[in-house]
Amino acid sequence: MIFLAPLPLLAVAEVAAELPAKIQGLGAPESLSLHGWIALLTTGAVFLGMQLKRRSPVDVLFLGGLVLVTLTGVLSPEEALKGFASKAVIMIGALFATSAGLRNTGALDWLGSGLLDNVKTERGALRRLAAAVLPSSAFVLNTPLVAMLAPVVVDWCRRRSVSPSRLLIPLSYLSILGGVCTLIGTSTTLVINGELAGLGLADYPEWAQERIGELRFFEMTSVGLPLALIGAGYILFIAPRLLPDRSDLVERFGERRREYLVEMTVLANCPLIGKSVQEAGLRNLPGLFLIEIDRTEETITPVTPRDRILADDRLVFTGVVNTIADLERIPGLVPAADEGFESKPADRVHRQLTEVVLSRTSPIIGMTVREGDFRKRYNAAVVAVHRNGERLTNKIGTIRLEPGDTLLLQTRTEFVDDHRNSRDFYLVSRVDGTTARRHDRAVLAMLLFLGLILWLTVSSLFPETIPFGNFTQRNIHAIAAVAIVLAMVLTRCMTTSEARSSIDLQVLLTIGAAIGLGKALHHSGAAAWLADRVVGGVEGAGVPLAWQPYLLLAIIYVVSQLFTETITNVAVASIMISVAIKVAIAANCDPRPFIIAVTMAASLSFATPIGYQTNLMVMGPGGYQPRDYLKVGLPLALLTSISALLLISWLWPLARV
Repeated sequence: MIFLAPLPLLAVAEVAAELPAKIQGLGAPESLSLHGWIALLTTGAVFLGMQLKRRSPVDVLFLGGLVLVTLTGVLSPEEALKGFASKAVIMIGALFATSAGLRNTGALDWLGSGLLDNVKTERGALRRLAAAVLPSSAFVLNTPLVAMLAPVVVDWCRRRSVSPSRLLIPLSYLSILGGVCTLIGTSTTLVINGELAGLGLADYPEWAQERIGELRFFEMTSVGLPLALIGAGYILFIAPRLLPDRSDLVERFGERRREYLVEMTVLANCPLIGKSVQEAGLRNLPGLFLIEIDRTEETITPVTPRDRILADDRLVFTGVVNTIADLERIPGLVPAADEGFESKPADRVHRQLTEVVLSRTSPIIGMTVREGDFRKRYNAAVVAVHRNGERLTNKIGTIRLEPGDTLLLQTRTEFVDDHRNSRDFYLVSRVDGTTARRHDRAVLAMLLFLGLILWLTVSSLFPETIPFGNFTQRNIHAIAAVAIVLAMVLTRCMTTSEARSSIDLQVLLTIGAAIGLGKALHHSGAAAWLADRVVGGVEGAGVPLAWQPYLLLAIIYVVSQLFTETITNVAVASIMISVAIKVAIAANCDPRPFIIAVTMAASLSFATPIGYQTNLMVMGPGGYQPRDYLKVGLPLALLTSISALLLISWLWPLARV
């Protein structure tokens, strides 16, 4: 399937080429021009290159194809570059940045931290994931959503001795299913919307022009929501029987990782004050155990779930780095070993966690942590201490430092560069993903994001509601997203550098170049030629006239899905949309259901890991093989394909309007 899947469209064209083109009205050439052949062969070569050279950068392949069709005259330089300035590229880049704003302020943390609290069974975890991920992925791009939730799922699996292979594919599939419920849930729909906006309507018959407009915000919901519910039912009740159970992953995650002793002080503004340990969520932190609560008058050990947290308590934990980083993100919790530690969110965002190993020549060997005075000496705060093979005292400030001790420090960003070659340390390395959260901006970031959703909804469903300016024009979506990103930067929900680094440049380059290749197929006549041959082939095959539109719709859907499974969704969305519209017009059908068919087929990728980015993201942590996706995803792909075709043909009649 992997190597044959890119060929069905060309195979159909070859068979159909022997039949007379009996459908009129499209203006397709009887023979393909030189530019048409160049566009068709270049697109085929890019797709083939992705299959044969799995490690080739996708963006480089598509950029190479775009350069070739431009140098050979298929596209003008202006047309070739239009894809990079399309609304789809701008909108996707802005949504990546808004997701970063939600993540950096901790607005998304509540979803991750509370997602699997108190869940004890695998089936219960699946139900909780379905309930949370489906609605979330309808409004948040599913790639950053899966990036945030995958570590949470893996940590829960480690605590419950459940293989991550039982839950990570469902996480990816649920995010994909939720993404097709609205216009902004997945990059695929945004790419198709950008393609529709850039089509020259003058190239199409007047009766079809009004049916080739942009997708509205909730236009796909009528088919996307039923598909999401059907898919969720499959994931909850059928997929568990097909998912692999890689017990070796449980053993690997169960291996002893470097554990630290960390002591945190509860400040007066901490939201955990007055809550029990259970209510505060400190009972089920992955890889972390609360072993003691120190107060002025008493020491509580062992700690029970019913013990209350009070102001000025010192909480002593033992655990791994990643979860200690999660503690750092709770407002009002600061390391007890450094009284001068930054507790203000505005100051803490300039710091990060860094691991150092003390050398024999370090001047602080033999001193206690408190005597070492890391604040004065290194402009750093000791967060936690690890000493292999020895149980340390519960008071971090009184630990006497020895050569080989590993310290977890809160440092400035320049600490690693300044001390990389210092004789005080054997090793200095930053801990990735441990930047402090701007909790004081979390509510503001969420309000800004909800404002964006409201803005997009109003401009899509009720255009020109605001008579002044262009605030509620239908084509304002990309500008609205950029405006919210700027608002997040101005209100310090994130920095400009964080906004820039959150944008996946490879994705944007691939989309821009794929849009250009799609234009090459359109302008060269290759798309019309293919469409005419497909329609002529269906008619020549003796299919009854009444069934021909349904068969054509099914062909477009299946070809789009096969391409998606073996190439990449955004490229298929850019290239197939023009072919689908021309097939519809050639068959004298309404183009709208064909547009929806490509949108769904290019978004719902389940059978291979390379079809959709979230599938690839969970492959490593889940220990999956390509055959696992085929075994679990192929039945789901068949189920959603049949359901989608039935729903689309029912909701959007195929007959010409």
